[in-house]
Amino acid sequence: MTHPENIAFIGGGNMARSLIGGLIARGARAESMRVAEPVEVLRESLVNDFGVQVFATAMEAAAGATLWVLAVKPQVMRTVCEGLADIARSDRPLLISIAAGITASQMQRWLGGENAIVRAMPNTPALLGAGVTGLFATAQVDAAGRERTEALLSSAGTTVWIDEEEKMDAVTAVSGSGPAYVFLLAEAMEQAAIAEGLGAEAARALVLQTVLGAARMLTESDESPSELRQRVTSPNGTTQAAIETFQDGGFEKLVGKAIHAAARRGQTLSAAND
Repeated sequence: MTHPENIAFIGGGNMARSLIGGLIARGARAESMRVAEPVEVLRESLVNDFGVQVFATAMEAAAGATLWVLAVKPQVMRTVCEGLADIARSDRPLLISIAAGITASQMQRWLGGENAIVRAMPNTPALLGAGVTGLFATAQVDAAGRERTEALLSSAGTTVWIDEEEKMDAVTAVSGSGPAYVFLLAEAMEQAAIAEGLGAEAARALVLQTVLGAARMLTESDESPSELRQRVTSPNGTTQAAIETFQDGGFEKLVGKAIHAAARRGQTLSAAND
């Protein structure tokens, strides 16, 4: 797999680290990566762990890079983009943003031009190379730009292209926030297991392996989630008793409301940071 020759990571946090580690594991050259990170101890860690070039400012890291990964918090994205506007107009890099709720049109306005921008929404399993990233590209991103984007983001897991930017809020609500939903379920299952008399260590082991095994069945089987659920639910059995209790409590509607609430919050993030 090919990789862009010069990549600037604007921000050196966990997601940037996971992408850097994934790229290096796939054969990318550490010296081709430039990372802007204002915190000195984090810069030192990046050098020690990966051997990449580090800089205190975004301008230094972006100079000469053909691809920029904007890995900063949404609250500071406007300031970062406006600070990079001149070099963005002159160098015309491909920009990949992983900031939730910040639209491509906002970034283009802050950068002062019609830049080639890909909005990306990865999730935290990307830290293990097991994530999924939703991607939206502006009209300025050509086929080569999409290939370069996939070469970078596939180091964190699966990639899924979204045709309409408005649907990125749904991506955020489903997969970006989704790991927390699974963690909440696991947390509740552990607490319930302990309440039923199991020791904490046994409860944790049983829950974690159950979640892992179920996830593998979902990803490695051709069957739908509904089919897998029905196959393990014997009539009048223990599983049916639990499933009926979930459904009597409005489980499916509650999940729908939760995901809708997350999508709405993504929309408000954009307005709050404009």
